[in-house]
Amino acid sequence: MRTLLARLTDNDGLNYLLTNRIPRRSLTRFVGWLAKIEQPLVRDLSIALWRQFSDLDLSEARKTKFRSLHDCFIRELKEGARPIDPRPDILTSPCDAIVGANGRVVDGVMLQVKGSTYALEELVRDPALVAAYRNGMYVTLRLTASMYHRFHAPHDCRVEQVHHIAGDTWNVNPPTLKRQNRVFCRNERAVLRLSLDASGHRIVLVPVAAILVAGLKLRFMDMPADRQHAAPWVRDCDVHLAKGEEMGWFEHGSPII
Repeated sequence: MRTLLARLTDNDGLNYLLTNRIPRRSLTRFVGWLAKIEQPLVRDLSIALWRQFSDLDLSEARKTKFRSLHDCFIRELKEGARPIDPRPDILTSPCDAIVGANGRVVDGVMLQVKGSTYALEELVRDPALVAAYRNGMYVTLRLTASMYHRFHAPHDCRVEQVHHIAGDTWNVNPPTLKRQNRVFCRNERAVLRLSLDASGHRIVLVPVAAILVAGLKLRFMDMPADRQHAAPWVRDCDVHLAKGEEMGWFEHGSPII
């Protein structure tokens, strides 16, 4: 059974059709509702089905019994499962991930996948940030469905501003990124401005939501419930986070730029 499902989902064209050419927002809302059902039979069947489609490994999870599929999605890790490099000249990855793209921003243009680019201006929608980073460096970190879904501060820092941008829920896996342009600029996302304690340097994190991701959550800020149809909003803040401290989580796999 798992081999058959793996073959189906590994087929790029079929994977793209099954996860994109459907009512994406409706499916995302439905999965969000289903995932929070705590009835044991629904929970167990949902987690078992998820295992069939992914390489789910719960050996590092703080707990192995969950109230719901959602509880399993946003599981915490055992203490010490991700040692944090304490050196002040090192930025740690904010999450478990596969590196999808990385390099230099060239005149405000970034790489989605080979042969497909997108504009920094369209991603962050802030002229001041575009001016600051138009020739900076970037990395795209893609979380898969089976990975640990929480993300953490890459350094001792202060979160200075959160800019939420409503959007769609396209899948962000390779089959979709090869076929659709500017996916990160079309999906729901949050632009987080951070100031590093040690140097004062400023960096930006952009968590991007996707299909089956009923949004993203920030631990230090309440987020509106129905964000996909909401107007963009900006909130200034002054939240201090230690290196490795939890910032928030996705309700399913998604990227951080």
